[in-house]
Amino acid sequence: MADPSTSPPLTRASVVAAHDLIKPYVHHTPTLTNATLTRLASTPRTEAELAGSEWEEKKKNKDGSTTTSGGAKPIMRLWFKCENLQRIGAFKVRGAFHAIERLKREPGWEAGGGVNRGVVTHSSGNHAQALALAARTNGIPAYIVMPSISPPPKIAATRGYGANVIFSGSTSVEREAVCAQVIQDTGARLVPPYDHPDIVLGQGTLGLELQEDAARMMAEAEKEASTRSPPPADGSGSAKTTTPDGLMQRGGGKKGLDIILAPCGGGGMLSGVALSCEGTGIRVFGCEPSHEGADDAKRGFESPDGRRVEVVKTLTVADGLRTPVGAVPWSVIRERGLVEGFYSVSEVEIKRALRLVLERFKMVVEPSACVPLAVALYNEDFRARIQREYGDGGANVGVVFSGGNLDLEVLAKIVMEGKTETEKKE
Repeated sequence: MADPSTSPPLTRASVVAAHDLIKPYVHHTPTLTNATLTRLASTPRTEAELAGSEWEEKKKNKDGSTTTSGGAKPIMRLWFKCENLQRIGAFKVRGAFHAIERLKREPGWEAGGGVNRGVVTHSSGNHAQALALAARTNGIPAYIVMPSISPPPKIAATRGYGANVIFSGSTSVEREAVCAQVIQDTGARLVPPYDHPDIVLGQGTLGLELQEDAARMMAEAEKEASTRSPPPADGSGSAKTTTPDGLMQRGGGKKGLDIILAPCGGGGMLSGVALSCEGTGIRVFGCEPSHEGADDAKRGFESPDGRRVEVVKTLTVADGLRTPVGAVPWSVIRERGLVEGFYSVSEVEIKRALRLVLERFKMVVEPSACVPLAVALYNEDFRARIQREYGDGGANVGVVFSGGNLDLEVLAKIVMEGKTETEKKE
């Protein structure tokens, strides 16, 4: 890997420069809306829907009664950044191509035999495929250390891009040990999946696109609505306009996102998105599974000393989020305070969100990609925050669909498990 000391500073300007560098190699993926998911995010959950969940328990008084009926009443307009339509089916190509481009510019890279020795990484799948593709594009050998429990399609795809796959255990410690041996044997340069400035800056480029596309779409919707809606009869100013999803947008107000929800595993993409929002007024929140301690970033972020949790061992269905947050991402997320907070969701909630995306959005996404949507739909703490802080005007919320790589047999199982008990009886 390029010496971190030679990397550009971790700033929004550096994310913009990274975007210019990788444009020839990555897709500018679409930002899309979905009327059904926006409506569901803006609909209070009923007592029956909250029954048996942690949210029902949180609402109980000492005598077992509740003071309110149903859940929070937020108004949200959701804007989806579809990195599941990216090359290799995930955002990871952004960081991988940026890392390779930085290596190519390192003094002595070619003369020192870097091209022949190749690159190495450890990954559960998406970064594996991304680095394999970036290396093949540049004629560089790639060695990919993958957990033996990685989804078969991800293993096959990584090999399909010409990489040498070496298997390891599932924990980060086991992956890194095998990686170190490969480096000793081959002299390959490490391209970590998230814990390096070049990776962070590359991943952050999706945040720039999401911001620009959402603002443009809002402006276009307002312009279109203004041609159909006469000004108020009392001459009080601009009329409220309607978004494509049928919810009211504040007339004359700031056009653009208020919030971005992004999944967090190693934190490379979350910290990159946070950098892309620096100075814009857009608030960034991380989203994690709660299963078996997978919410390590949330726990570290909320701890009294803000110390990063360095070891995670979880088999959450969101397999891309099983790793602990890296030191470099943490310096952006917590130490610089560019991420405002974290929210987590259960396995059931992730599966329900995935099923909704399939049925209502007609999109194929992996479980990790559904975690931010699950937060918007089911995390009552987040939903209550939107209600409290944005009121009747509501919030424009960007939701990152991070990838779409998953085994079809696993998908079928998740879809069935994502059904509610009522749906099963029907």
